[in-house]
Amino acid sequence: MILQVTLTVSEAKRIIVLAALALPEMQNALEGGKVLLKGGTTVSLLSEKITGQKLGICGRISPRGTKGPLSMVLEHPHSVLIERGKVIDVDDTFEDAMLSLGKEDVFIVGANAIDIKGNAAMMAGSPLGGEPGRVMGAFGAEGVNVLILAGLEKLIPGTIDEAARACGRKKIDLSFGMAVGLIPIPGKLITEKKAVEVLADVQATVIGKGGVCGAEGSTTIVLEGDKEALRSIYETITEIKRIDKAAGVEVFDECKPGNEWCEEDLGCIYGKGTISLLGGSSNV
Repeated sequence: MILQVTLTVSEAKRIIVLAALALPEMQNALEGGKVLLKGGTTVSLLSEKITGQKLGICGRISPRGTKGPLSMVLEHPHSVLIERGKVIDVDDTFEDAMLSLGKEDVFIVGANAIDIKGNAAMMAGSPLGGEPGRVMGAFGAEGVNVLILAGLEKLIPGTIDEAARACGRKKIDLSFGMAVGLIPIPGKLITEKKAVEVLADVQATVIGKGGVCGAEGSTTIVLEGDKEALRSIYETITEIKRIDKAAGVEVFDECKPGNEWCEEDLGCIYGKGTISLLGGSSNV
C-alpha cells in the first residue's frame, strides 16, 4: 500500500523531533545519561518536548539575510545539558559540557546545510563560531553519539566540502547580514525522510520539493508499507498538522544597526553601509 504526504518545513521539524526521541540511543541517554542540546529552531522544539523549555535562538536566516539576535541577552539558554531530568544552562560552559559526555550520551545540533551524501554543516557568523564552533570540528574524535536534526529544505545542490571552500567570514566582501563560514558537523543526520522511516516500517521516497501558500520549502513524500504501518504514520502526520496549525509561526527579533556585536558581523550591508562598495545605498 502507498501513501503520499506533503510536509511543510515546520511540520517536518516536528516529525524529525519525534523520530529523534524514538531512537534507542536517545532513550538510553534520557533514562540514565546525558543529552546536550545546542540551540536551533528544530532542537528548540525537541527541548520543549523533553523539558517544556524553549532554547534561545542566536543566528538565523531571515528575508534580510544571515542575521543575529536583537540582544545578546537571550530569553532562554541557547544550549542546555539534560542529566537525569535536570536541565542545566551551559551557555558559559559549553566546552566543559561537551567534554563531560561519554559514549552512551548524545549531543544534538541542527544544521544550515546538508548534502546528498548525508554530510552537514552549520554557519558561523561570530569569530571561530563562538564557543560551540571552537570545539565542534574536533568533537567527532570523542566518540559520542551526535544527532543532526535538519529538514530537506537545507539540502544544497553541491557538497558540503565545496560550500565550505566557497565562503568564510573574512573571505566575503559584502553580505546581506553577517558574512558566514561553514563548520562541518560529523554525526547521524535525521531529515523528514529518515524520520518517517524511524517512526513506522515504511520505505520513503521524496518525489517533490516546494509549494505555495505556506508550503514553500515543503517536501512531498511517497510512503510504501503495509496497511498498519501506513495507518500509524498517517495518524502521526495528521496530529502534527493539527498541532502545527494551532501553534502558528514564531517570530524572532533580529539584530539592528548599532547592536553591540556589529563589529563582529563582517561584511554586513546593514551595519556600516558597506553596500557603497557597489555604488548603491544601504536602504534595504
